[in-house]
Amino acid sequence: MLRRFSDWLALRMPKRLYARSLIIIIAPMVLLQSVIAFVFMERHWQMVTERLSTAVVRDISAIIDILETYPQEPDYANIIRIAQQRLDLNVSVLPSAPLPPPGPKPFFSILDYFLNEEITRQINRPFWIDTVGDSDLVEIRIQLEDKVLRVFAKRSQAYASNTLIFLTWMIGTALVLLTIAIAFLRNQIKPIQQLSEAAESFGKGQPMPADFYPHGAEEVRKAGIAFIQMRERIERQIEQRTAMLSGVSHDLRTILTRFKLQLAIAGTKIDTVPLNQDITDMQNMLEGYLAFARGEGSEEQDVLDMQILFRKLEEEAKLRDRGFSSEMHGSSQIQVRPNAFTRLVSNLVGNAFRYAQSVHLTATHKDDWLIITVDDDGAGIPEDKREEVFKPFVRLDEARNQDAGGTGLGLAIARDIARNHGGDITLESSPTGGLRAIISIPA
Repeated sequence: MLRRFSDWLALRMPKRLYARSLIIIIAPMVLLQSVIAFVFMERHWQMVTERLSTAVVRDISAIIDILETYPQEPDYANIIRIAQQRLDLNVSVLPSAPLPPPGPKPFFSILDYFLNEEITRQINRPFWIDTVGDSDLVEIRIQLEDKVLRVFAKRSQAYASNTLIFLTWMIGTALVLLTIAIAFLRNQIKPIQQLSEAAESFGKGQPMPADFYPHGAEEVRKAGIAFIQMRERIERQIEQRTAMLSGVSHDLRTILTRFKLQLAIAGTKIDTVPLNQDITDMQNMLEGYLAFARGEGSEEQDVLDMQILFRKLEEEAKLRDRGFSSEMHGSSQIQVRPNAFTRLVSNLVGNAFRYAQSVHLTATHKDDWLIITVDDDGAGIPEDKREEVFKPFVRLDEARNQDAGGTGLGLAIARDIARNHGGDITLESSPTGGLRAIISIPA
């Protein structure tokens, strides 16, 4: 039954975030106002009206006792004066006559109810009341033995007249609060709508709206920044893959041309050494292309101990007869894609081994980021070329990222792995005189 009701409610609930947010604001406010109104009507309003009615009937009862106990002037001047000055009641004594027939009951008969109850309990005489005729006065007639006592009392004396004021303030403040809440809610929903439109445009291959920028609540701003960074990463990857395909066609076409030239020159006598070298070069190129295209994207994240990685690099330095030192500041355990991250650091350190005699590696945890710096004492890279060397297949005349059998993808692969981890790689001048590569990834 509960499941059926929830399904029914889900079908009829609005689907847009703005409408649902309005319901989240309005529903609790309406419920709270209803509870407050019920408690007020049930407790305060009825209780105050009952006590006021009791007090008015008690005064009328005292007047009746005075009339029946003490002799009065023929015109009842003193009792009328006392009732008017001390009790704020307009009293008159009428000759004995039948009471008027009962009049129509008001829509809210709480005053009639309590007056009837109290007159019956305290006076217990025939009576007639009129709470409808004059909105400001209540008329009460009591049948005595030889006369009729008529009393006019102010409605506020017997009735809690602040009910309308209370309800007006309650509804008025609720409307003001709802207006303010709707205005603020609209401002909070607008950045989400703009983010949705930007994501939809990007998904359709259209340019992002020119007026889109991360704003609004902190969580919305973070989502907008994350979307922009994701779009930039996707565009960079598309650009890199496009450049890779262009490079593949160019490099393989070059080797095939050499094949044709060697076959044309050799005639019947073929020297296999150059052909084997070309085949080896082609194999290295294809392996580099596949590694770059794969990007280690399918690997799951796991814990990597950087101390073990540093020891492997130290052993590699001994094999290459290079100087190597390392420092670790903070925990050596990090949550990354182990194979990809190992390849990232190994590419940078291996590149430094090729062109320098000494390499220093430093790992530091700082403000929820892992910063790894690779310093060497090599020739370095000109400052205006440091960003260009990260592009696939870019080879400088004296570039550090090119060796005899390279494909020009080493630094491109390294940066691709770093950005897949949410970080980046930058190049600077090293204090040791060579190049400093800085890896920054969220820790």
